[in-house]
Amino acid sequence: MVGEELAVSSMILDAAGMRALGAAIAITVTGLASAWAEKEIGTAAIGAMAENEGLFGKGLILTVIPETIVIFGLVVALLINSA
Repeated sequence: MVGEELAVSSMILDAAGMRALGAAIAITVTGLASAWAEKEIGTAAIGAMAENEGLFGKGLILTVIPETIVIFGLVVALLINSA
């Protein structure tokens, strides 16, 4: 019984599992950070456009910029899995 538990726990903590976990954390954290930043910027952009419709282009560009954070997370995840 104890030997089986040790075998299962050593399978969970192998190198491939840790790489997959690290890649998942990289994607998750960057996705959440990007979503939070996009929400804050989008709210401010809508408020600015309510006062001045000419700010639509700037608001759109500023709303898209946080997506680069997710791209960086994807690159890190791919680098982790390729090692």
